[in-house]
Amino acid sequence: MIIALPATAVPSRCTLACAIAVALLAAAACHPAHAAEPSELAQNEADVVTTTLARVVVTASPVQPLTFTLDPRLPRQPVPASDGADYLKTIPGFSALRNGGTNGDPVLRGMFGSRLNLLTNGGAMPGACPSRMDNPLSYVGPETYDRLEVVKGPQTVLWGPGASAGTVRFDRDTPRFEQPGARVRGSVLGGNAGRNDQVLDATVGATAGYARLSANRSEAGDYASGNGTRVPSAWKKWNGDLALGWTPDADTLVELTAGAGDGVARYAGRSMDGAQFRRDSLGLRAERAFDGVLRKFEANAYQNVADHVMDNYSLRTPNPSGPMPMPMASNVERRTEGGRIAATFEWDAIELVAGLDSQDSVHRARKARGVDAYKDVAWATDAEFRNTGVFGEATWTLAPGQRIVAGARVDRATVDDERATVGKMMPKPNPTFGQQRRETLPGGFARFEKDIVGTGFGWYAGLGHVERMPDYWELFSPEAGPAGASNAFAGVDPERTTQLDLGAQYRGARMDAWVSAYAGRIDDFILFRYQPAGMTSVTSQASNVDARIHGAEAGVEFRPTPAWTLGATTAWAWGANTDDGTPLPQMTPAEARITAAWAQGRWSAGALLRAVRAQTRIAIDQGNVVGRDLGPSPGFATLALNAGVQLRDGVQLTAGVDNLFDRAYSEHLNLAGNADFGYPAMPVRIDEPGRTTWVKLGFEF
Repeated sequence: MIIALPATAVPSRCTLACAIAVALLAAAACHPAHAAEPSELAQNEADVVTTTLARVVVTASPVQPLTFTLDPRLPRQPVPASDGADYLKTIPGFSALRNGGTNGDPVLRGMFGSRLNLLTNGGAMPGACPSRMDNPLSYVGPETYDRLEVVKGPQTVLWGPGASAGTVRFDRDTPRFEQPGARVRGSVLGGNAGRNDQVLDATVGATAGYARLSANRSEAGDYASGNGTRVPSAWKKWNGDLALGWTPDADTLVELTAGAGDGVARYAGRSMDGAQFRRDSLGLRAERAFDGVLRKFEANAYQNVADHVMDNYSLRTPNPSGPMPMPMASNVERRTEGGRIAATFEWDAIELVAGLDSQDSVHRARKARGVDAYKDVAWATDAEFRNTGVFGEATWTLAPGQRIVAGARVDRATVDDERATVGKMMPKPNPTFGQQRRETLPGGFARFEKDIVGTGFGWYAGLGHVERMPDYWELFSPEAGPAGASNAFAGVDPERTTQLDLGAQYRGARMDAWVSAYAGRIDDFILFRYQPAGMTSVTSQASNVDARIHGAEAGVEFRPTPAWTLGATTAWAWGANTDDGTPLPQMTPAEARITAAWAQGRWSAGALLRAVRAQTRIAIDQGNVVGRDLGPSPGFATLALNAGVQLRDGVQLTAGVDNLFDRAYSEHLNLAGNADFGYPAMPVRIDEPGRTTWVKLGFEF
């Protein structure tokens, strides 16, 4: 694997912040704060090193109110994920708007797009495709990260703007070494439909620092549905990331990272395929722990570049009677750079995290008819997004087991429209060319948490508010804006979400249980409406409506004996367009999962029954930039089994079968099959894989 570095350096606006941070940490390194005790980072790493290979992960439970933390390196069922959105479905409430084999778009509680704040290693990487073929998590290899953390709802302000539905962070921990050494962890996986994956995570280091290489490769061919139909869905992708860290003591870290990746993917539900998913990343971060009121200072800067090519000839043959009878390609690029500075303060009963973050994202494109003809076309910048925010989040311990958590942030967002012309088939002058939109967007939350000491029971209630700037796909992708507006850029307003979150948890010796519920009001919800524009295409209009949402998730885990664990989770989401008195489109159907796991000695086994209810609350031809309601969908149920054996210390073999009874079914949130592959003109959802078998060998030493 070759790690390719981009020619540009770390962004200048973030370099100053990190330079100050590095200088501060270097100076402080001469005065360790509390060297006798391991830092939190060191303790986290110790936990990772001593963790044994565990049973297959099939569903997750919250570790604290509204927060889920998982180890994405553990074996998972259904077949281990090829992208970040697929892995998120392990958490109740998450689903994905399906593309076929890979690169589905994550959906939480029926909410999609930038309502979810998606971060990797502290940086944002929004995709470049105008229809989100390369959504942010399509660039994520989940098993190359140490930790996945999710906060549901508008219940944190620490990690950037928006995030009305939730915050998702894939992170890598800091390796710590007490003496020179090396650690290696990895896996290989094989399955039907040509599935084969390889993952390698190798670290060498000593007390003063480390070097870490994280890499993965994943490949699969077209799969067969439960009725034996071949679904165009093949993909091949790889990622590689190198981290060089300086750790002069247990309280100091300076780390430089560089990474790259690429891939291809066939899409049964699109008129083009992904011929390139090039990623180039650079990052610099610094952290320092202190003994005093100031407990921690951290800073990071990053640059992520997504260079994406879509065409209709690399992975398919153009359909002479389709909307694109001739070879066509489009090359789009999104360069995002930003940074964050935060300080943690502690007093007797209060902890405060305060700081600022900034992001600048530039989008450009080029396209042409003919095989690879786009390479001879000049780039044209069409949009630039900038955001700067200040934030503070505090935890106040009122009494043992009783806390108030509250936060606030203000963001200043600007967007420049640099399109000289608009229109796909017949370009015309853009009436908003050269214009800029500026918005000041406040947000915040307050949550009360109560643990009843000695009982294992606790509950919480929180109220949050978020104002979200429309994203690239809401301002630049639609063919039309609201009635009376020249286009979406001129007419689509920021979205405002106010949401109440309630929940309770119980942890006992033999049983854990949790429940969470929410109810929200969304003013100026951004809605897409579609209408036919000929035999084979549709046009989209973006506008604002008022909406209401509510729903709930719950889970229980029962351990009748040390060897057996039984569990169940359920999730339900509801939404309504109150302006029109209709259902909100693209809402996830109710779902339940029932699990059983057995582990004794070197052996383990498990089962997962997934049942999804029919969805009849729909809004035909309404949705988002990727998907629209195609009609009602029937319910279905699938059964999956797995078994594993620890061959020796640090080596585990796991095997599984998904969709055991080879059911033919499709997810409600799905694209319609494209005519290039023989699908009918009337929208038909893409079927999911039939019976799938896989074997995975994991190792660490």
